Amino acid sequence: MIHIRDASAADMAAILPIYNDAVVNTTAVFDYTPRSLDAQLAWFAAKQEQQLPVLLAVEGDAVLGFASYGPFRPWPAYRYTVENAIYIAPARRGQGIGKLLLPALFERAQAAGLHAMIAGITADNAASLKLHAQMGFREAGRLSEVGWKFERWLDLIFLEKKL
Repeated sequence: MIHIRDASAADMAAILPIYNDAVVNTTAVFDYTPRSLDAQLAWFAAKQEQQLPVLLAVEGDAVLGFASYGPFRPWPAYRYTVENAIYIAPARRGQGIGKLLLPALFERAQAAGLHAMIAGITADNAASLKLHAQMGFREAGRLSEVGWKFERWLDLIFLEKKL
């Protein structure tokens, strides 16, 4: 049975290959270089310092995916808006894990008094676009050819959901 729980620093080694797979094999992340464990631990420490959730989908001892959110933009007027991130282990994609993680993330955001959640998704990521649409996000805008990865230009679609 899959359940959702808060991550701990001890979980960073388990989520690192999930994140790094997205870096190396997908356009879901506009980064070129896989993270080190030290960088992953620093990312987690920053999330904890800012009191931002990192949620895991786990089955037994296996981490199947994770989700978090962070500030959308750095100016104070945006403090009620966050941008989400969700990553699923390659072998478990398309099995409904995102449909478990996102509602839990929404609950955390609502409990924190947030108003809106943004998702920035590459236009070619049909699975993530579909998941977010099923979870109540609507397209808010498209930026054309703003990312360069795998020797091609990528469009970025912004979606929004009121919490």
